[in-house]
Amino acid sequence: MYRLMIKTSFAAAHNLINYQGDCENLHGHNWRVEVVVSAKELDKAGLGIDFKILKKQTNSLLDELDHKYLNDLPSFKNNSPSSENISRYLFERLTETLNNENITVEKINVWESENACASYSLD
Repeated sequence: MYRLMIKTSFAAAHNLINYQGDCENLHGHNWRVEVVVSAKELDKAGLGIDFKILKKQTNSLLDELDHKYLNDLPSFKNNSPSSENISRYLFERLTETLNNENITVEKINVWESENACASYSLD
């Protein structure tokens, strides 16, 4: 099994729902996103998936979130846009577009700061 990872980022505002503290107020982050996929086989070029394709699919999805107020997006209307929920959202959406017989999205890490990360994965 081969594992590949890309890193990218987006900036957006949110406020946590049902939270007691500063984060219930409107604020923003420069989120860093790590996408980990596995490949069973390599193609004729020796690649599991071209990083260019992986980046394009991921960044296309992040464009929907970038510089937005996440609470206004349909996916977070009734679901607090926490780092945990953002990682699950990205995992589910990328699974729809990337998973096939060879490629499986394994894990999404969403960093809201240098020291705080939430992940969603197959395990």
